[in-house]
Amino acid sequence: MQKRERFRRFIEYFTQHYPDPKTELNFGNPFELLVAVILSAQCTDKRINQISPALFARFPEPESLAAASVDEVFSYIRSVSYPNNKAKHLVGMANILLSKFGGEIPATVDELQTLPGVGRKTAHVILSVVYNEPTMAVDTHVFRVSHRIGLAPLTATTPLAVEKALMAHIPKQYVPKAHHWLILHGRYVCLARSPKCEICALREFCKYYEKLLVVSQ
Repeated sequence: MQKRERFRRFIEYFTQHYPDPKTELNFGNPFELLVAVILSAQCTDKRINQISPALFARFPEPESLAAASVDEVFSYIRSVSYPNNKAKHLVGMANILLSKFGGEIPATVDELQTLPGVGRKTAHVILSVVYNEPTMAVDTHVFRVSHRIGLAPLTATTPLAVEKALMAHIPKQYVPKAHHWLILHGRYVCLARSPKCEICALREFCKYYEKLLVVSQ
């Protein structure tokens, strides 16, 4: 199957069955989303959603978070992964957000990446969800599913290479949605260790499934 056809079928399926995908992180405004995405690195959205209500209630805006001690922030996020580093990142992020951006969430990748705890993936999530920009955040799910389906070539061995492969073939209007499609598919169907190929609607054009069929014959 030609790559163009593979992308066409991928987009066709998800636009029909999941036309309006959204992040599973709970947030009420861009600042809360930024905090939640920083916390979600190497941690589950479910865990972040469990601790975020109390965190957001105590630190509802950059000013209160910037004024907090790292130890206090840590007490709210102790159950997430790497809480010490993330507590430092959150306090530092809030301070730079105030001093450099007047408390407003930056709208470019370069500016977002000046904030502690914000890498390229996090910046792209913010741009996609908050500003509806056509950016592709590549996390472990996106990386894995893109390779398995055949949207990214085997030579794309870094998140940036996968990002470029996807951006080259997904129309801009679908990029923000495609990010969520790939994440959710990887989270619930195309699992890392035991992918649920038997229930996957993409298996008809999935390279990973093609290999399984060959091995089983």
